[in-house]
Amino acid sequence: MELLSVRIEKPDDVNVIVGQSHFIKTVEDLHETLAGASPQLRFGIAFCESSGPRLVRRSGNDEELTALAVRNAQVIGAGHSFVVFLRQGFPVNVLNAVKLVPELCTVFCASANPVEVIVAETGSGRGILGVIDGSPPVGVETEADVQTRKELLRRFGYKL
Repeated sequence: MELLSVRIEKPDDVNVIVGQSHFIKTVEDLHETLAGASPQLRFGIAFCESSGPRLVRRSGNDEELTALAVRNAQVIGAGHSFVVFLRQGFPVNVLNAVKLVPELCTVFCASANPVEVIVAETGSGRGILGVIDGSPPVGVETEADVQTRKELLRRFGYKL
């Protein structure tokens, strides 16, 4: 077995969701879920089919994000994995709906941070073991940091 670290390629203003599913229907169901979440949400989806023609299936409402999802899915190359890129919206607004897609098995991450996908490769294929999402903490928040966090959440409209 070989372990690989695959860095997700993405612009800073884009969020990524990486997960695993079990059926080709994933692409259309994720598209419907994301399209129904918000009229301004821009997204691209890529899904690695693991049997039959074994193609990277794709969809989205933004050509740039769809192409980006395809490139990243090809580099990851793990069967039944998917990559979703979001712009003009946040994962927190769609994640529960995404997790309710019937064929979805796992969401490994939903992040705007730099992400590395840890992939295991054997003679049978590739699988995602997990992700590295961002950097390790450098300390514990102070009272001033608590206030900044609360202000940020209220500015985004997530808290009253």
